Amino acid sequence: MPTKTLQIPTTDGQADAFAAFPDGGERRPGVLLYTDAFGVRPVLVEMARELAEHGYYVLVPNLYYRHGAAPVIELPEHIGEEIRPAVIAQLMPLVEEHTSERVLGDADAYLRFLTAQPEVSAGPVAVIGYCIGAALAMRTAAAHPGQVAAVAGFHPGFLVTDAPDSPHRLVPKISAQVHLGLAENDMSSESISKLSQALDAAGVGYTIEIYPGTIHGYTMSDTDAFNPSALQRHWDRLLPLLDRTLANS
Repeated sequence: MPTKTLQIPTTDGQADAFAAFPDGGERRPGVLLYTDAFGVRPVLVEMARELAEHGYYVLVPNLYYRHGAAPVIELPEHIGEEIRPAVIAQLMPLVEEHTSERVLGDADAYLRFLTAQPEVSAGPVAVIGYCIGAALAMRTAAAHPGQVAAVAGFHPGFLVTDAPDSPHRLVPKISAQVHLGLAENDMSSESISKLSQALDAAGVGYTIEIYPGTIHGYTMSDTDAFNPSALQRHWDRLLPLLDRTLANS
């Protein structure tokens, strides 16, 4: 399974990234993958490789490239609960600096780069995200409705906020099919209801599912939140969504 280390030109410099894609030289549908708050690390490389094995070109940018190449902070091999608060405390200033304006500028650059790769087929792409990446995926889909055919977010954060540009307020601009796989503690029933109502009103095809027995971060095998059965459920939801929306691209 080939992987490449890449540099993506952006309005603010160069974003380091990696891509995983199948052997064989055929052009494949593109998938933009936004990481969780912990960023690019071995577990994300493995997830991208696994997705690529199903026939996709997967691009994973370093969200924090303005602060240096990944990893921008030193990450332990296992992010246990005892050290998680300290790691999050280091990362939160970087997350807060990643404003909506920056998110959209970066999304433009990432999609332009992804669709220009010789291994990527013409046609729509998918955008998936984990944790904060789910909100970035929704923003990207709203900003590029003609390009993004599928959005998937797992253990999402910040989808329903009080901000005027909260992702749930951007739903009318989305034309993609959407799947959101929530941990049991990710969103209040009120927030889920607000998001569902927005999706219904916009006529977006979607599923919102609470994965049983999960806590935030359940897909990530390098954290205490990891839940193997929920990770499998994530693949069971994600792969049919991509097949349905990207199969002819």
